[in-house]
Amino acid sequence: MVALPPQCQNLKEQVELLLQLLQQEPALRSHDITPVQTSLGKAISPKFEIVFAGAFSAGKSMLINALLERELLYSAEGHATGTECKIEYAQPNQERVVLTFLSEAEIREQAVFLCQQLGFTNITNINQKEVIYQLSSDCFSIIKQEGGESKSERAKQAKALILLLEGYVTNRQHIHTVNHATYSMEQFNFTNLKEAASYARRGSNSAVLKRIEYYCHHSLLEDGNVVIDTPGIDAPVEKDAQLTYAKIQHPDTSAVVCVLKPASAGDMTKEETELLELMRKNAGIRDRVFYVFNRIDETWYNTQLRQRLDDLINQQFRDTTRIYKTSGLLGFYGSQIKNTNGGDRFGLDSVFAESVKGEDGKEETPQFVNEFLRYCANSGKLSSSKFRISVNSYETANENYVRIFAEQGTPLINQLIQDSGIEEFRTAITRYLTEEKRPQLFKNLADDLEDICILLKKSYQVVKRDLESQPNEIEAMKAQELQRLNQQLQQVGNEFRQHIAEEINRVVTNGCESFETDFQQLQLLMIRRLDELLYTFSVADAYRRATLSHPRNATAPLIAILVEALYYLANQLEDVLVESCQTIVANLFQHLIERIHKSEYHRQLYRLLGNDGGIEQELKLLEKVVSQALVNEARVECDRFVRESPRFYDEGTFSIYQFRQTLQQTSQGYDCESMVEAEPAIKQLLKLDFEPKVLQTIRKTFRQTINQTLKTNLLPMADKQADEILQQYSQARAYLEKTLAQEAEEKIISNRQLLNTVEQKISAYNQAVNAINACFQAMGLYEHLLPVIGESDVIASDEISEEVSDNGFVDSSESLYVV
Repeated sequence: MVALPPQCQNLKEQVELLLQLLQQEPALRSHDITPVQTSLGKAISPKFEIVFAGAFSAGKSMLINALLERELLYSAEGHATGTECKIEYAQPNQERVVLTFLSEAEIREQAVFLCQQLGFTNITNINQKEVIYQLSSDCFSIIKQEGGESKSERAKQAKALILLLEGYVTNRQHIHTVNHATYSMEQFNFTNLKEAASYARRGSNSAVLKRIEYYCHHSLLEDGNVVIDTPGIDAPVEKDAQLTYAKIQHPDTSAVVCVLKPASAGDMTKEETELLELMRKNAGIRDRVFYVFNRIDETWYNTQLRQRLDDLINQQFRDTTRIYKTSGLLGFYGSQIKNTNGGDRFGLDSVFAESVKGEDGKEETPQFVNEFLRYCANSGKLSSSKFRISVNSYETANENYVRIFAEQGTPLINQLIQDSGIEEFRTAITRYLTEEKRPQLFKNLADDLEDICILLKKSYQVVKRDLESQPNEIEAMKAQELQRLNQQLQQVGNEFRQHIAEEINRVVTNGCESFETDFQQLQLLMIRRLDELLYTFSVADAYRRATLSHPRNATAPLIAILVEALYYLANQLEDVLVESCQTIVANLFQHLIERIHKSEYHRQLYRLLGNDGGIEQELKLLEKVVSQALVNEARVECDRFVRESPRFYDEGTFSIYQFRQTLQQTSQGYDCESMVEAEPAIKQLLKLDFEPKVLQTIRKTFRQTINQTLKTNLLPMADKQADEILQQYSQARAYLEKTLAQEAEEKIISNRQLLNTVEQKISAYNQAVNAINACFQAMGLYEHLLPVIGESDVIASDEISEEVSDNGFVDSSESLYVV
């Protein structure tokens, strides 16, 4: 790793000091410091993680192989695993591989998922040979039906299951039941990186590996650069895809190489679009994103594909210059065959030895050979004057391949590599990692720190200027305070008026929790009392009262019983409503007094007057007025209960039907017994009348009555009391003069202490900023230096007032205690 300049060795401590200074200022604590912490971590981190992300089969692994010019990662059409591959730097003699396997539980989970996707219902224990054999046979049948392992999504899933089962059987001794087992390459008896990488690249082995860590020697990996290959964002197992999204958002991720498929597919997939949006939201990577359209060779043979790709880039990627078009396949193998010759048939007997071997001794054609011949015949990339190439139909693909390279030699290989775009991409990312990475990371840190430094600088200047403008002599201080007295009294009155208005508004808008609880209790008591009254109502008692009122008569009509009941129920409910109103008012005013006692203006009143200016006394007097007003309203409301509901006798209603039924029943005789027998019907009739009236009162009308009563009494009282506080100037002046000398002396001492504290903070700030600027200068960031606070810095008075008000620091209208 390239060491940081000596001037940057203590960068972390200096930045943290600035953040501590920010946290010491109450008005600035809410400022988000996450961007600074993130950019600081990136700037000084010993590692710079570059994540390769994209859809599976986009060619991420092949692109990494081409970039590092070594066949490290497994790459096959249509194959996707959940393996995360990490490649770090190592000295030439210290290259190694660390393998971490999936647990048996995770493998079983993946197998079950793939079986479900393929429609297999007989999923049992994968430790049984016959089960694995049956599943593998079924998968091969699907691949055959689909026409090949990469011909459809279903075929790809079948191939993935085959590899998973094969890898599980082959590596069973290395796999633990629940935990992830980790092994060094020596434990597998590998003597070098090539052998270990060859094992890990094998599809069945890759399928059961959770993580592969390569430590290899390459200049791109120096300075702490770490290359990470992730599972496809559209991998067959969703859990694998989530690994990629999590890695992109991880704070350790510093840059992303986004490998996209539109060059071969024509359009962006849904997953690719979501990937781009996610990266743009990650402040950790910012603009450190490289967009690679791999398999660009597909557009050489399809004009429509080429035009669609150009349109996509112009529309969605016009804000970035980090766009690259590559063919990982041609670029990687082009670099591999540079060191071959006719003796090994230009790599057929070395680089492609395994893929050339076919069944029954028949030679197969490697994928690269087919793509190379296609490049020679149809790409239009080769100048006819420079390369005279023919692809003969009477020769096999491998024979054409060997002949063409024998005829054209190194110039054709170099042209192939150049057209693949790999060299351009490697040059760009090499330049970024070796020349641009560190300065850009430090520039991002400088930009994030600048906002914090400006806030701190303005805050310190405002406070210092205000403290320096304060009188230093006791008499001057006393005079200043007395001049401000009238303004302070007016401010206290205004704050009291505003406080009362806010409290009443909270009550009116149902925002006062304690008041809501009390009113809900009133509603509950009224409903409960009505139920009790209806339950305990005695027709015999009502009959007795009715006949007692008329000494000449020995019987009473149903109407007389109802009249007695109406008066009885209304009066009883009135008692409940009156008592509840008195409780509500008492609790509300007690709540108001407690809130006032906790307010800043109340404390200020005691400092200015030695008392609360008559607020509490006025509230207690007003409490009686409001309580009596609501009691009167409650009595009026309940007095109306005596009258039947307007629609009680309407034709077609249940109430008139019940009334007639009850009347018919009570008319069967003339004695008390016939009336008592109808008691259930009479109670039902009373319930039909009273329930709607009571509910109308407690749910609709009476709450508005309470709200209006409170507003019409408390708001005028607040206005009046605010004026009375202002009229107590002479009492306040006399009271203040008794203690002002001592207060002035204490304030002068306090101001000196505060001024000394601010100067110490400014000194600490300047020390930290100067050290950080020295680091930035060492990185060549002369245009991104942070502001220092000099002795000659001046802020205009109107700017001071605005900043003081905004930041919550010293305000000239505040009292001695507030500075």
